[in-house]
Amino acid sequence: MAEEEGWIREKEQILSSDDYGKDLTSVLRLLSKHKAFEDEMSGRYTHLQQTIREGEDMISDDHFGSDKIRERIMDIQEQWANLEQLSAIRKKRLQEASNLHQFQADADDIDTWMLDVLRIVSSSDVGHDEYSTQSLVRKHKDVAEEIASYRPVIDTLEEQSKALPEEHAQSPEVLSRLSGIEERYKEVTELTRLRKQALQDALALYKMSSEADACELWIDEKEQWLISMQIPEKLEDLEVIQHRFESLEPEMNNQASRVAVVNQIARQLIHSGHPSEKEIKAQQDKLNTRWSQFRDLVDQKKDSLSSALGVQNYHLECNETKSWIREKTKVIESTQELGNDLAGVMALQRKLTGMERDLAAIEDKLSDLQKEAERLAAEHPDQAQAIMGRLAEITDVWEEMKTTLKNREESLGEASKLQQFLRDLDDFQSWLSRTQTAIASEDMPNTLTEAEKLLTQHENIKNEINNYEEDYQKMRDMGEMVTQGQTDAQYMFLRQRLQALDTGWNELHKMWENRQSLLSQSHAYQLFLRDTKQAEAFLNNQEYVLAHTELPNTLESAEAAIKKQEDFMTTMDANEEKINAVVETGRRLVSDGNISSDKIQEKVDSIDDRHKKNREAASELLMRLKDNRDLQKFLQDCQELSLWINEKMLTAQDMSYDEARNLHSKWLKHQAFMAELQSNKEWLDKIEKDGMQLVAEKPETEVVVKEKMSSLHKMWDDLESTTQTKAQCLFDANKAELFTQSCADLDKWLMGLEGQIHSDDYGKDLTSVSILLKKQQMLENQVEVRKKEVEELQGQAKVLSLEGKDTDEVDSRRQVVEQKFNELLAPLQQRKNYLMASKEIHQFNRDVEDEILWVEERMAIATSTDHGHNLQTVQLLIKKNQTLQKEIQGHQPRIDDIFERSQNILTDGSPNAEAIRQRLAGLQELWNLMIEETEKRHARLEESHKAQQYYFDAAEAEAWMSEQELYMMSEEKAKDEQSAVAMLKKHQILEQAVEDYAETVHQLSKTSRALVAAGHPESERIGMRQSQVDKLYAGLKDLSEERRGKLDERHRLFQLNREVDDLEQWIAEREVVAGSHELGQDYEHVTMLQERFREFARDTGNIGQERVDAVNQMADELINSGHSDAATIAEWKDGLNEAWADLLELIDTRTQILAASYELHKFYHDAKEILGRIDDKHKKLPEELGRDQNTVEALQRMHTTFEHDIQALGTQVRQLQEDAARLQSAYAGDKADDIQKRENEVLEAWKMLLDSCEGRRVRLFDTGDKFRFFSMVRDLMLWMEDVIRLIEAQEKPRDVSSVELLMNNHQGIKAEIDARNDSFTTCIELGKSLLARKHYASEEIKEKLLQLTDKRKDMIDKWEDRWEWLRLILEVHQFSRDAGVAEAWLLGQEPYLSSREIGLSVDEVEKLIKRHEAFEKSAATWEERFSALERLTTLELLEVRRLQEEEERRRKPPSPEPLPQPAEDSESPQQWDGKGEQISQNGLPSDQESPRATDAVDAGEIVNGVAEQRTSSKEPSPIPSPSSDRKARGSIQAATMPTKSQDITTQMEGVLHRKHEWEGHNKKASSRSWHNVYCVINNQEMGFYKDSKNASQGIPYHNEIPVSLKEAVCEVAIDYKKKKHVFKLRITDGNEYLFQAKDDEEMNTWIQAISLANTWDKSEVSPSSQSTPASSRAQTLPTSVTVMNDSSPGKREKDKEKDKEKRFSLFGKKK
Repeated sequence: MAEEEGWIREKEQILSSDDYGKDLTSVLRLLSKHKAFEDEMSGRYTHLQQTIREGEDMISDDHFGSDKIRERIMDIQEQWANLEQLSAIRKKRLQEASNLHQFQADADDIDTWMLDVLRIVSSSDVGHDEYSTQSLVRKHKDVAEEIASYRPVIDTLEEQSKALPEEHAQSPEVLSRLSGIEERYKEVTELTRLRKQALQDALALYKMSSEADACELWIDEKEQWLISMQIPEKLEDLEVIQHRFESLEPEMNNQASRVAVVNQIARQLIHSGHPSEKEIKAQQDKLNTRWSQFRDLVDQKKDSLSSALGVQNYHLECNETKSWIREKTKVIESTQELGNDLAGVMALQRKLTGMERDLAAIEDKLSDLQKEAERLAAEHPDQAQAIMGRLAEITDVWEEMKTTLKNREESLGEASKLQQFLRDLDDFQSWLSRTQTAIASEDMPNTLTEAEKLLTQHENIKNEINNYEEDYQKMRDMGEMVTQGQTDAQYMFLRQRLQALDTGWNELHKMWENRQSLLSQSHAYQLFLRDTKQAEAFLNNQEYVLAHTELPNTLESAEAAIKKQEDFMTTMDANEEKINAVVETGRRLVSDGNISSDKIQEKVDSIDDRHKKNREAASELLMRLKDNRDLQKFLQDCQELSLWINEKMLTAQDMSYDEARNLHSKWLKHQAFMAELQSNKEWLDKIEKDGMQLVAEKPETEVVVKEKMSSLHKMWDDLESTTQTKAQCLFDANKAELFTQSCADLDKWLMGLEGQIHSDDYGKDLTSVSILLKKQQMLENQVEVRKKEVEELQGQAKVLSLEGKDTDEVDSRRQVVEQKFNELLAPLQQRKNYLMASKEIHQFNRDVEDEILWVEERMAIATSTDHGHNLQTVQLLIKKNQTLQKEIQGHQPRIDDIFERSQNILTDGSPNAEAIRQRLAGLQELWNLMIEETEKRHARLEESHKAQQYYFDAAEAEAWMSEQELYMMSEEKAKDEQSAVAMLKKHQILEQAVEDYAETVHQLSKTSRALVAAGHPESERIGMRQSQVDKLYAGLKDLSEERRGKLDERHRLFQLNREVDDLEQWIAEREVVAGSHELGQDYEHVTMLQERFREFARDTGNIGQERVDAVNQMADELINSGHSDAATIAEWKDGLNEAWADLLELIDTRTQILAASYELHKFYHDAKEILGRIDDKHKKLPEELGRDQNTVEALQRMHTTFEHDIQALGTQVRQLQEDAARLQSAYAGDKADDIQKRENEVLEAWKMLLDSCEGRRVRLFDTGDKFRFFSMVRDLMLWMEDVIRLIEAQEKPRDVSSVELLMNNHQGIKAEIDARNDSFTTCIELGKSLLARKHYASEEIKEKLLQLTDKRKDMIDKWEDRWEWLRLILEVHQFSRDAGVAEAWLLGQEPYLSSREIGLSVDEVEKLIKRHEAFEKSAATWEERFSALERLTTLELLEVRRLQEEEERRRKPPSPEPLPQPAEDSESPQQWDGKGEQISQNGLPSDQESPRATDAVDAGEIVNGVAEQRTSSKEPSPIPSPSSDRKARGSIQAATMPTKSQDITTQMEGVLHRKHEWEGHNKKASSRSWHNVYCVINNQEMGFYKDSKNASQGIPYHNEIPVSLKEAVCEVAIDYKKKKHVFKLRITDGNEYLFQAKDDEEMNTWIQAISLANTWDKSEVSPSSQSTPASSRAQTLPTSVTVMNDSSPGKREKDKEKDKEKRFSLFGKKK
């Protein structure tokens, strides 16, 4: 236990700690510790439970320390519970802290991402051309998708904030952080949208510009062609130009779409407010103006071409029309040999009729030619005479043909017309007589069915008359033409027949109209009679009811009669609409003048009068019934009151009150009687009031009412006087006794009243309740009377007191009576209430009984099974049932009132509630049953109505079909085609009527099926009736088909005969055209002939074959059908087919001949056209080669287009060769030679054109290369001049650092020169290739090459001279610096050496000795440095060498012909002399100032006397030019300065997107934003720069030092999902970077380069190119100097390949 308690206390201290971590990592570490603690706690809990169980066992064993054990157990359990609570609290707080730090970390990541994206989307770069803009659009699309996909991350962050505790979630920091992120995200989204719009606008602008340039180039090219084009006069040349315009049209459509695209883009850009709105508008207007001008030019040329073509086509059409007219004239003249018999005349007439159709087409053609001639003459005044002359020629030919045709028709038309006319006249008169006979029938219908049947037949006759209308008009016109001007007897007789025909035709129409009017009126009259019968039935019923209604004698019967009369009037209202409709129909028929107007008017007046009388009688009867009810009620009230008065009169006249013992009782009874009279006085007043009201409303009742009222008043007055007399007598008899008896009587009456009040009898029915209520009323009246008696007792008591009677006794008796009387008033009122409730219940029961009786009365009608036996009776029963339904609806409110009252009774808690509910349920059940039965009866009546309606319609259909069968059985046959057509038309009308009647039969069938399917009671009978109708209709259709077949057979025979004759005549006409031998004069003519003959053959083949096939098919059908004239039909068919075969053979022969002629003439035409096009193309080939590169490229594009255009011409040439080969094999002699000659001409011209194209293409290519070479040379020369100017403009150095800076800059120039090597190589190779192929501008190209190489050599020489000079100056400044350091050391040691102190004691001496030994050691270390200072510098060695060479030249004899020195060598000494002075002025120590002067002699001995030169001169010697001896430079360097060669190489460099993730192993970077940096991998280091320029100058990005790649880890960042193409670099010091490349290929390249740099050996790597040459030296005296020396392109090839860096040292190594 103690151990557990200690552990718990220890953990409580830990859990009570306030340390919840400062960042996410620490919180996660604390959470893991807490998890470990919970696991430990779980393990401890098991051990604790085991210990507690042991303690409990000890307690159960009654251990002597049980109390302490129990106390310890409770204590430890309490401590454990506290520990668990603390653990839960700490876990919760740690979790909250973790959520908070996680939220902050995620918010930091989002902020970083947003800053990176904001930098991208806020860029203003929109590209410089279409390609770059498209690339930016694609990149922006990726960025936009990334931004859109980042929205869930922000939403997740908001969810995290909501999951934080309330104090953190609502803290200003979190809220501001969330709002800031949301605002930045909105800003990023808006910037993304704006940048997208900007990129789209830029892309649209570039696209618009490119499209506009392309359109303008095309317009320029086509404008030149249009301007140079001339309109020819020949048709073939016009067709060639028209063909070119047709090929131009699709090109213009394509260009129009491009112009539309440009305009659309421009409008969009202007609408969006583009900054370059004015430029865009200007370019758009320019393009639209050019396009409009071009279209106007094209339209102008087209109009000119169309006008010229119109003239030529007009001449061509004139020729065709003239030929056409002449052909028709020949055909007309060829009909002279036909016979004069009727058959021959008829055949000739059919032929001339067909000719007339052709003449109509020719006439239309002539009118079109006339309009065309007038238009062309107005457009071409110069050709107007020729145009109108051609039209006049055609008009003359036309008039000639018309005259010929007219003469021929006049010679043939008379006999044929007369015979045909007489035949038609006989047929028409026969039909007219039959029709008049049919119409003249006087049959009148007696029923509605007969009327409808006669109307249908008459309508069919009208259709037949309309069909003969056209025949009548033709016959009449023909008759007038035949008989006009004729005086012969036969013609006079014919004229009389025609007049009779006109009279008969007009009479036929009048007869039909009269008969139609008569039948229509009869039909309307029959309809009226049908409706009249129904209306009269209604009126009869009404009159019977009204005549047999009597006035009742009692009130109950009066009320019943009123109710019955109201129901009767409701039924009258329902029938009134139908009666009014009948009356209105009759009046309309009378006003229309119907033939039966008198009868109709009589019926209408009768029905109308009867209806009005019935309506007035019904209203009068209802009023009399109501008056009678009121009178009976008044009489009943008077009777009741008179009976009551007589009864009371007997009581009042009772005078037996002589005995004193009953005097008081008499008095009391009389008092009650008087009270009752007084209360019933209101009854009399009410009756009198009702009587006065009745007299006022009904004056006829005045006698009866006044008589009754006077009798009642008299009886009432007698009763009152008798009562007053009796009362006075009783009172005067004995006052004292009367008082006593009055009190006793009152007491007794009150006791009796009390018994009556407490009675439980409230009535068993309505009558008993009414009696009890009357008794109750009487009791109340008695109470009122007794109340007066009680009040009178007071007066009697006062009278008795005045008379001296016992006052106290009188007052006490009076007070007792008054008290009892007042106590009974409340129970009396309560009994009255109970009686009223009982009356309400019994009244309700009475009403329920009445309603049940009413329902039972109507139930018999609702359940009736009488459904009618015909349509009229069924309709009448339906109306009665509807009336019953209306009564039920009108009675519904009374039922609803009963149920509402029942609810009030039931809510009052009536004891008979259950019985009331049962009665209500019964009433409801009866009511619902009656409604249901009414609905069922309505449904049954509807079914019966449907069946009866079906029977009625079926009877009508059977009658109509029986009538049609009679006509179908007729055997009449046609005599010719016209009569056959007439009979067919008539039959078609009847057949159509039969077909139309199918809908009626179908409707009947549908109705019968619906009735059978619905289970109609008469389904079987309906089915049988429908079967009869169907069979009858099927038989009628069979008869119709049979008669139709007979008529068709006869008609088709006549048709076949006519078609065979027409077709044979048509074939003969076509044979004339097909036998022509004209082959054409030229290509146009033969094309016209071929087109016309092809059209002729096509029309002939299509029309003729169709007609022949139709005739053959008709003949075969007739033969196969077993026609009676099958042999004659077969003979007609064979003759027709032989004629058709001959015509087809002629057409085929003519087609082959024209095709051969067309091919030959087409070859000549194509050869001529191709030659013309080749010449045209040759002329269009320009000689211009261009002024610059752009114009050359434009000319090359134009030439490519030109070559593409002539490819189609090459195809035509090859086709011409094939045609020539084919024609040579088909022709021989002169034709073959001519074909070969034409072919050779075309081939020679084509070859010349191809050679010219190839030569121009080569010249343009050479010109383009020349201008490209000149451009490259010009660019390189300008660049070299800039480089030379940069080399010469460098400043003079002042110290070592400035020299090193100049050397670095000079190396940058060298790198730029090396970068241009490829450009120089390309340019030189291009120049050499131009010279190699002997370019026409070879001399100019060679001159440019020499200028380029000389300039390049000069630039490289100047660079090397400058480089050598910088190295020498660096060595001089280094020597000056080292000498100054050494001199300072010597000056510092001189005081010690010049000191005279030798020590005063041994110790001091030993110290001085040790000090001197230390000085000697220091001097020994400085000895090497002084030795290095004594060595000569390179500048001094060069000066020594120059002096030696001058000495040698002085020693040698002068050369007879000295070589001239280069200009630069002669100038070098001066330049270097100046530079030497500049060095001296910039602080190099002079010989006098330097301590080196003291050691000059020794140094001179070492260096062969150079030291004397140093000391002998006061001024520094001039520095020789480095260019004076470049060849010996390498040997001097090798002899004097030891070098160490290293290969310095920049392994890789480029721009990357970088993010700094970690600054240490456990520390995240403070700034984790993405930045663009220029990365350079150099050896085992990676440097970061802002851009390539800063990298070349060695300026790091934010002064960051290069990172070491040694043992670094570079791999793909798989765990980073926010960006693509990301890899990470982890350095050994804990720094970690993320880099983003453009794509996977670039990413892999960087990873390989970093891995390769990591594997290099450090000993083989030289310092970075950005480090200074003196970076490896010490602060005081550096031991070596590093000098960069890159060989130039103009130097030795060996130096160029090695590209080594040489190091020079002023100090040698210590031996």
